[in-house]
Amino acid sequence: MQKKDKEKVFGGDWSEQQLREFMQVDSHDGTDPDHLALIRAYRHMVPATFAQFVALFAAEGRNVQATDLQGRSAIEVMASHTQGAEYAAILKQAADA
Repeated sequence: MQKKDKEKVFGGDWSEQQLREFMQVDSHDGTDPDHLALIRAYRHMVPATFAQFVALFAAEGRNVQATDLQGRSAIEVMASHTQGAEYAAILKQAADA
């Protein structure tokens, strides 16, 4: 059983500071940190919160088209998942802006 301080919060209102914390990712294998941050946010946020994160991410000048070591963008990774289409669409819209 998880302790209360270790619970994952997927929905609800996130502060800008909480969203910014998801941008702070270290790469341990050479993968673009921007790609890792996007995938991390995708795995922990509901679509509405992810959209807020992506808007802030893009406004900060971060790379919404960053790739992993295999050359796959976060959009490609998300689109390959059954439940990732909405997230991929959010990210694609930011990439096309």
